[in-house]
Amino acid sequence: MGNFKYYFSILLLTVVLLACKKDPESGVPLSNNEGASEIDNKVAQLLSKMTLEEKIGQMNQYNGFWDVTGPTPESGDAAKKYEHLRKGYVGSMLNVTGVENVRAVQKIAVEETRLGIPLIIGFDVIHGYKTLSPIPLAEAASWDLEAIKKSAEIAALEASAAGINWTFAPMVDISRDARWGRVMEGAGEDTYLGSKIAEARVKGFQGEDLSQPHTIAACAKHWAGYGFAESGKDYNTVDVGTSTLNNIIFPPFKATVDAGVKTFMNSFNELNGIPATGNVWLQRDILKGKWGFDGFVVSDWGSMAEMINHGYARDKKHAAELSALAGSDMDMESYAYVSELANLVKEGKVSEDVIDDAVTRILRVKFELGLFDDPYKYCDLQREKEITGSQEIHDAVLEVAKKSIVLLKNENNILPLKKDGQHIAVIGALADDKTSPLGSWRIGAEDGTAVSVLEGLQQYQGNLITYAKGADVITGEASFPFELTENNTDKSGFNEAVNVAKKADVVIMVLGEHAFHSGEARSRANIGLPGVQQELLEAVYAANKNMVLVLNNGRPLAITWADAHIPAIVEAWQLGTQSGNAIAQVLYGDYNPSGKLPMTFPRSVGQVPIYYNYKNTGRPSANEPNSVFWSHYTDESNAPLYPFGHGLSYTTFSYSNLETKVVGNNQVEVTFTVKNTGKVKGKEVAQLYIRDWFASVTRPVKELKGFELVELAPNETQQITLKLTDKELGFYNNEGEFVVEPGKFSVFVGGSSNTILETDFEL
Repeated sequence: MGNFKYYFSILLLTVVLLACKKDPESGVPLSNNEGASEIDNKVAQLLSKMTLEEKIGQMNQYNGFWDVTGPTPESGDAAKKYEHLRKGYVGSMLNVTGVENVRAVQKIAVEETRLGIPLIIGFDVIHGYKTLSPIPLAEAASWDLEAIKKSAEIAALEASAAGINWTFAPMVDISRDARWGRVMEGAGEDTYLGSKIAEARVKGFQGEDLSQPHTIAACAKHWAGYGFAESGKDYNTVDVGTSTLNNIIFPPFKATVDAGVKTFMNSFNELNGIPATGNVWLQRDILKGKWGFDGFVVSDWGSMAEMINHGYARDKKHAAELSALAGSDMDMESYAYVSELANLVKEGKVSEDVIDDAVTRILRVKFELGLFDDPYKYCDLQREKEITGSQEIHDAVLEVAKKSIVLLKNENNILPLKKDGQHIAVIGALADDKTSPLGSWRIGAEDGTAVSVLEGLQQYQGNLITYAKGADVITGEASFPFELTENNTDKSGFNEAVNVAKKADVVIMVLGEHAFHSGEARSRANIGLPGVQQELLEAVYAANKNMVLVLNNGRPLAITWADAHIPAIVEAWQLGTQSGNAIAQVLYGDYNPSGKLPMTFPRSVGQVPIYYNYKNTGRPSANEPNSVFWSHYTDESNAPLYPFGHGLSYTTFSYSNLETKVVGNNQVEVTFTVKNTGKVKGKEVAQLYIRDWFASVTRPVKELKGFELVELAPNETQQITLKLTDKELGFYNNEGEFVVEPGKFSVFVGGSSNTILETDFEL
């Protein structure tokens, strides 16, 4: 059925092209479809002029392959790519940055090729270009959709000023496994929150008008299931049921389509035994068919050729055939299309209509970006100079960094710190690190450009600050993308750290992961503190128990010992360029933390994957005392260390007066009151969860279905009203149909997924 739908759409496109009238002067076909947009007509005209090889060239993407301001390559692979560029056999390049370089390659494409079709320039603008916002998982902890959208806008502003017009973001993969290194690149474990953040980031990157020079095309990735890699090991097999696919994995991708995302990227994994790059069902049936996506799909790096390793394609030619027929429109660095596709068309194995469909999609995005109106619109040296690292950008990334910090624990109100009269010991290599806080996926930024925690604290002059490294996190240097980190085992700095701690009124320990402990290919089997940091923490704690632990990390960590002993714990993630200033302002109370966890923190790695919206089993709990016949561990609690949605404040909040009212067909109004019961102003993310008790497909024990960020003064109350509609009350059955079923529902509200205020209603 899927293939029929696809070939029918190709036939329809062919009919439209054949029915075009011709311009009497040029002979170029003109669309006679009065409903076609101006861009569609222009695409059809250009397509009619192109040779088969030029069309395939638009489907070919190369990494930057030579120093474009240096000599022209004369031999080898680079020379061949350069010749392809001059012939118009390259549709896109990635990792070419800076106005001077982008202008140089664009000039070749526009001024030396037969048709002068401009390149689209791609880059991994994951959480900023040169000036970095927090890693995406940290931004998700803000639960502030406007701040997340603004962060993407700022990233687009700076990247576009450097000549870039396409980002390989947002990554909208849902993942429940903290071992997977790329959790740092997404929005966490929840599909509702993930969908809202996906929409915000797409709108931030693309703006209201993609033709404006401060916007860039977004790319939803990785389609699909990548975050469910078995054992949390990157690139690994994915094997999930249709319920998980439809209800957990797919919705954030659908949200990006609804938000107008221009491109998708395939995932490396297989799904149902078929690699995503060659998966007709994913690309033709769901994405381009059922969802009506009219942008284009790019493979991930080399994923077409990797189908040979999967045991799905016999060779590169077969990989090109499978990919094209499946709906992969652009080949990133496999060289499969440019070398094999023309012969496949001539042999009748791939219809030229398939090529036309792909090229139409690619050209449409280039027209929407305004590249045909001005191929050099992203190549303004003065604009690059004025925008890169501007105060506006630094102010924006500082603001979202503060909002991303989560206060996990604060016994005896040790935080916020007093601003004068104290001796503060700052311990940990990460406290004085100006590179690691930039996080992974920082390929446009320069090392050493982050504000360190130590520098941030030193902005406050009233206290005496003494620093001791204690121990490095890794040995030597680590650089992106190839060098992996080796954990440090040297304890020679412990004594200095202990002595500094003994003399201090309060100790701030800054521990966690090096930036390259997370990210692509950075899966970890053990997710505690790397190296000797746990031993350092225990040694310093023995010397001074008045301690604040500040975590810098890219994933949830198993920190059970710290939770049991350390009075205050701050999850500060990897916050980007303004990291140290954001952390210092929170520690000193100039910003009251309001972040909430977007992923569950486990007690031990053995609990992973762990997530709040699990399903009940037939034996969810013990039926009688001392029974072992129920779903549990014999050596660990089922409960997480910190639940999804958890996050404290320097004030406290109470919830009351929860009521529900059915106000229409499958519409329920939920009202409740939030009160600031503390002594300072603060923000709270009020969260609403539901449970559908009995359904044709079993539902989770809780599902996030709404939230609101409110700011309240001491003793101030606010009534919040959230509406549940079909979209929140329904689910996808195993045939992929969205259904809303009558029955009993529970509603829960509170400051985390561990809510205690609840009520019921019937549909």
